[in-house]
Amino acid sequence: MEKHVELADFNNDGLRNRRDKDSISEAKGADFDRDRYELARVGKEQVLKRRFGLVSMTGLSCGLMCTWESLLVIFLTGFQNGGPAGLIYGFILIWLGNFSVFICIGELASAVPTAGGQYHWVSLLAPRSNKRFFSYITGWLTVIGWIAALTSVCFFVSDLVLQLATLNNPDTYVRENWHATLLLWAVLMLCVFINVFISGALPTIEVVVLVMHVLGFFGILVPLVYLSPYHNTAKAVFTTFNNKGQWPTQALAFFVGLQGNALAFVGTDSVVHMSEEVKNASTDVPRSMLMSLGINGTLAIGLLIAVLFSATGLEALLLDLDSPLSPFIRIFQQSVGSKVGTTIMVSIIIALEFCSAMGCLAAASRMTWSFARDKGLPFSKALSIIDGRSTIPVVAICVVTVFAALLSLINIGNSAAFNGTISLVLEGFYLSYLLAIGLLFWRRVRGDLDNQNDELNVFNSSPYHPECYDRSLTWGPWRLKGKLGVANNAVAICYLLLIIFFSFWPTQINPSAELMNWAVVVTGGVATFSVVYYVIYARKSYTGPVVDREAVLKYEQGTL
Repeated sequence: MEKHVELADFNNDGLRNRRDKDSISEAKGADFDRDRYELARVGKEQVLKRRFGLVSMTGLSCGLMCTWESLLVIFLTGFQNGGPAGLIYGFILIWLGNFSVFICIGELASAVPTAGGQYHWVSLLAPRSNKRFFSYITGWLTVIGWIAALTSVCFFVSDLVLQLATLNNPDTYVRENWHATLLLWAVLMLCVFINVFISGALPTIEVVVLVMHVLGFFGILVPLVYLSPYHNTAKAVFTTFNNKGQWPTQALAFFVGLQGNALAFVGTDSVVHMSEEVKNASTDVPRSMLMSLGINGTLAIGLLIAVLFSATGLEALLLDLDSPLSPFIRIFQQSVGSKVGTTIMVSIIIALEFCSAMGCLAAASRMTWSFARDKGLPFSKALSIIDGRSTIPVVAICVVTVFAALLSLINIGNSAAFNGTISLVLEGFYLSYLLAIGLLFWRRVRGDLDNQNDELNVFNSSPYHPECYDRSLTWGPWRLKGKLGVANNAVAICYLLLIIFFSFWPTQINPSAELMNWAVVVTGGVATFSVVYYVIYARKSYTGPVVDREAVLKYEQGTL
């Protein structure tokens, strides 16, 4: 067994309990790199270039979430089960729940700002006897969730383009499933080009995306409200509930309809997986997530209310399932009374959804690269390669793209099966959040974290494994303290359990194969595969987040 790296006791140099950048910089010298130090503290070497700041990362997160845009695309889900009032109150519930969840995620990201995110935190927080297993399952759920998310966003883009073709050529254009798949591949290729060949400009692009995201909102809102010939009453909007799924109670229908609103907030943790490319990551990653939630939630609730007030005959319009056009496109056409105006409004959403796909590929590739770096995926050595000139994981970007393209082939044969496959998005993300936040709550209640007195040194030499030290999580500079933090932790867990439970429900009683929610089958299949692969092979190679010995030694010697 190899000899362990012994870490210095920071009592000797006065660094213990000094988390602020100025204090540490003074102790370490003017050339001290806080971000490199934070990575080395958890056993990782800085290999990616830190290009992003708070504004550009907020732009990436806002653009990737695409909350107000996605809310329009999946509008029907909440309207069928919930109705106008259910959509509004459900949105507020989901919005507040996500604030609670991402305050917890922000605390973890501040403590351990690595691209691995959830699986790394689970490894640190779980009991030693099963930390490798829980970490491995969390990593697989997150990787597959991000690939499914990339596929679904690219599909939204291709689907909306084809719907515009149908809108403007209703008599000549006949849509086929393979059209959407080919167009999806084209969207993927364009995303790869931007992420690989002009990656250096990505932070600037994301700032532009943030501006477009806000201006695009007004580009939709103003004509929708101003040109609509009819406006519903406040009573009709805020007191009308629907139960089109024929559930036993209206309350049950309301909770089933939450899926749509929940999907609109997927991708908030993209910043976490980009954290090794963010300057001042331990504070700006949590801030950018909460800023994104604030911006996107405010825009989305405004547009949701505008749509509900402006649409005429909304119920009949939305329940016309034979129409080749999405409900929101018909609402636009009804409001502005023009195909040209509708085309321009939908084109704004297509452009912003493409920006979401571009950011989604960046986050998915970083998550895949990080998990491969820790030997959690097959062919990890190749997947963890970083291109020397661009300092980005080009191989991981290409592999994620290929798997998304292969996943889209399902749409050619069976669109219902394809929708079931990409339904893994919500479950994959939320289950990974639940594991990390649940373990954080367990540690908090036990008092394990508070007993460390916010020490900088998170390593304890242990015979557990020569390549993976027994590391205990310590708080970063950003967190909720005391009972307030524990209470928020509990609220986040309750919210996640609620959404995960109802995310497996179909939209109506006794659904057909096309209306069935296949999420339970897909999620169960991924979980089963990962468990079997772990038992047969990965348990011999996967030991949790791998500690870079050279980074640890530099951390110990103060030479970062």
